Formats: sequence, structure tokens, C-alpha cells
Amino acid sequence: MKTLKLLKFPLILSLFFVLISAKADDKETERIQNSANVLKNFAEMKESIPAELMKKYEGIVIIPKLINAGLGIGGKRGKGVAMVKLADGKWSDPVFITLTGGSVGFQIGVQSVDLILVFRHKNVLTDIKKGNFTIGGDISAAAGPVNRNKSATTDYKLEAEIYSYSRSRGLFAGISLNGSGLNIDNNADENYYGNTDSSQDIFASAKNDSEEVKDLKDALKAFK
Repeated sequence: MKTLKLLKFPLILSLFFVLISAKADDKETERIQNSANVLKNFAEMKESIPAELMKKYEGIVIIPKLINAGLGIGGKRGKGVAMVKLADGKWSDPVFITLTGGSVGFQIGVQSVDLILVFRHKNVLTDIKKGNFTIGGDISAAAGPVNRNKSATTDYKLEAEIYSYSRSRGLFAGISLNGSGLNIDNNADENYYGNTDSSQDIFASAKNDSEEVKDLKDALKAFK
């Protein structure tokens, strides 16, 4: 009987880790799906992100349901994905990221916003590695221009290093990101891809053919 119990224990332990891994993978899959939905919702808005901007800029961060809260001292926290353009113009596979930040000033309440950051140069994202990138400290983010007529190209001078778009309850909403830090979510990358590839390796690849990644890349194409 004791031998049987001893044999059962490794089996139960193995099943436990399989379930934990599956649950973790589901979370990352859901994050990609939510990011694709954010892009689709932005593309359908009357005032949308200009196609010219998406054509010229090389990196993007999408954070669904960023929590922006404050009671005298404010804080921001959100999880999303980052992608960069490869040499052939295709978008890379998604790298998982987190954004955290705080601010001081009179503010009260909790707001959930969908956030998109568009980067002029992809190396800002590919160089984060295991460190972090501080918005406002390293490079400031400017409020992004919008196309009121989707068929027209923007006449706005596209010069900012980062353009920020935040959406709350179907409308564009202003949000201050100064002091917020972008970090690579290495645990999420490992959970989803099942290996220890660095964020730079993932940024350099476009091999993932999962349904959710295809959907995410298709959503980006809608801005062309």
C-alpha cells in the first residue's frame, strides 16, 4: 500500500504542474487576444490612429485595461504586449510587458483605459532587455494625432519619439504617463513560448503561427 501511495505522489505532482502551466499559458493567450481587441476597437473609432503613423513608426505597445487610480497619490498598472517591425516590414511576435507608474497631485478615483504607445524607433523596445524604460525620464510620450477622415493621410508632423493613445468607454481619454516604467515580463514570455528565449530573440522573430498571434497581426494591418 505504501509503495502504491509513493507511486501516486509523483503522478499527482506532475498533473499539478501541468495544470499550473496550462493556466499560465491561458493568461498569456488571453492577454494577446485582449490586445488584438483593443487594436480592433481603435480602428473602428471615428477618430482613429493615422495609417501614415503606423506605416512610418517601428514599434508598438498595447495595454488593455490599464488601471489608473488616485487618491492624492496616483498609480498606474497594466500588462500588455510589445511588437516591432522587422526588416521586411512584418510585425514581430509579441513580447509581454508591464507598465507601472505613480504621480503626485490632486486626483481621486479609479479609471480603466486601453492604452496604445507607438514608437518611432524600435530600438527603444528592443534595448529594454532585463531593465526598464521610463517614460518621461528617457523619452517623453506625446498625445498622438488622429485621423478624422480615415481615407486621408495626416498632415501632422510625425516627429515625437512616442505617441500615446488612451481610450476609455469608447472615447479618447487623456492620461499622463510621465514617470511610468516599461518592463519586460520574462515570466510571461517563458510561460507562453515555453523556452528561455530573450525578449530580443522574440522581437527578432515572426515565426509564431498561433491563432491569437495571427489575429493580433491582422488587427495591426487594419491601420494600413
